[in-house]
Amino acid sequence: MKKTLIYAHRGASKLAPENTMPAYKLASESGADGIEIDVQLTKDRIPVLIHDENVRRTTNGTGFVQEYTLDHIKKLDAGSWFSTKFSDCSIVTLEEFLCWFKFKPMLLNVELKTNLIEYKDIENIVYESLMKHRMLNRTVISSFNLNSITRMHELDSNVQTAFLTSTKRQNLAKFAKENGSTSLHVKYRLLDKKLIKDCRRNDIALRVYTINRPSYMEKCYNLGCDAIFTDVPHEAIEYRERFQKVSHR
Repeated sequence: MKKTLIYAHRGASKLAPENTMPAYKLASESGADGIEIDVQLTKDRIPVLIHDENVRRTTNGTGFVQEYTLDHIKKLDAGSWFSTKFSDCSIVTLEEFLCWFKFKPMLLNVELKTNLIEYKDIENIVYESLMKHRMLNRTVISSFNLNSITRMHELDSNVQTAFLTSTKRQNLAKFAKENGSTSLHVKYRLLDKKLIKDCRRNDIALRVYTINRPSYMEKCYNLGCDAIFTDVPHEAIEYRERFQKVSHR
């Protein structure tokens, strides 16, 4: 059976503040196969890594990412909400991240946060950054917004893309493929044997989020999911090793 890959969801986000360099570095140190990041645009159209459209939850600021210039958003404390020992953390730009990440033997998942705000040209801006750092061949670009998937596919039909969803629908794998996706990223509750078979039949990868419980990990490994997204990559790796030992007996 093919090994299920482990992506650190916003980095090792149970150990350090999500989408910050400490979380990404801990993910790398844990031995995760990949890292998942979230991208939005500032007022001056610089791609930055933050999950929420509003900075309130994960910084000491208020307001929307798109209302901040890069200089302004960089002054925010992006770590103290998690622990005071991370008070020196700032919001990371995509450029800063890629300058570090491109030397790591890891895969990358870039989620375009366009489901609530359709940032103009974000697909092109992100694509150019990935191309500049020669990262396209080990990156999958995902979004809940099918328009983003379509636009990315139009930019480069060879780019790996993933439709993100938490909603059940008939023929989900076929739907994703027909809309230009090379893979499907689903919430755990949608996972079953039928979906696995449908993805295999349509020749698209299946990755599942967000898998933090050992019982969920075991199910994903048992069913042969292509990858999982987890806040605890160190634990997921440990359970995967245990599963592999048991399955090879």
